[in-house]
Amino acid sequence: MDRRGNEEEGEGEEVVYLDESFFINDDYRLTEFTFGPHLVQLYCLQSASTDFDLTGQLVWPGATLLNEYLSKNVDILRGCAVIELGSGVGITGILCARFCRAVVLTDHNDEVLKVLNKNIDLQSSLENAGSCASSGLAAEKLEWGNSEHISRILKSYQDGFDLILGADICFQQASIPSLFQTVKQLLQVKGKGKCKFILGYMSRAKMMDVMVVSEATLLGLFITEVPGTRSVVGNLGGVIYEITLI
Repeated sequence: MDRRGNEEEGEGEEVVYLDESFFINDDYRLTEFTFGPHLVQLYCLQSASTDFDLTGQLVWPGATLLNEYLSKNVDILRGCAVIELGSGVGITGILCARFCRAVVLTDHNDEVLKVLNKNIDLQSSLENAGSCASSGLAAEKLEWGNSEHISRILKSYQDGFDLILGADICFQQASIPSLFQTVKQLLQVKGKGKCKFILGYMSRAKMMDVMVVSEATLLGLFITEVPGTRSVVGNLGGVIYEITLI
């Protein structure tokens, strides 16, 4: 925190400037989540600040929605290479790692990446203890629309990915164009029909509901609702979307 006197205006008042460290809470708790027959353990907060984009420190309803869907449809995961966008604490990717050959968890926030890596290390220790089977987990920094970040990831995974996942990542309207630009770039690596984006979407605003569909369509992507996936988590309605190249 930086305190500066407002001497120029002669008011004698102090102006307080707050940096990111003021909002950071890293008091993570080891928490258990169950999706069908699958138990997932990880570190997360029970609540988090929305300031400085630290929302990735806890598990959101869209992750619950997507993980329930994936736990009932594990065959779509088996043997796949997966990249998750906006992973946060990594709960979706960690579940997927039990069935996939490789899972890349991504986030753009350095503070969130710390807990993401902490949870990857936890899964390794649990696997060594025989508590779960999860391998091939890795974390990468990825800011949507950042070609340098995308190129670095694809250099390590030159064959691309079979699945792109996103859980509750549609919060800010300004981020939606870059989200779908990133999705399209990742889909094009494999080509039409060989990769799809599965999005666990929670409805919080009608404007965002429309924008998600319209932005995907504008970029030449085909977005469709997965039948039977509409449900309520907490007090929010959600749905699973599949997005592919046209």
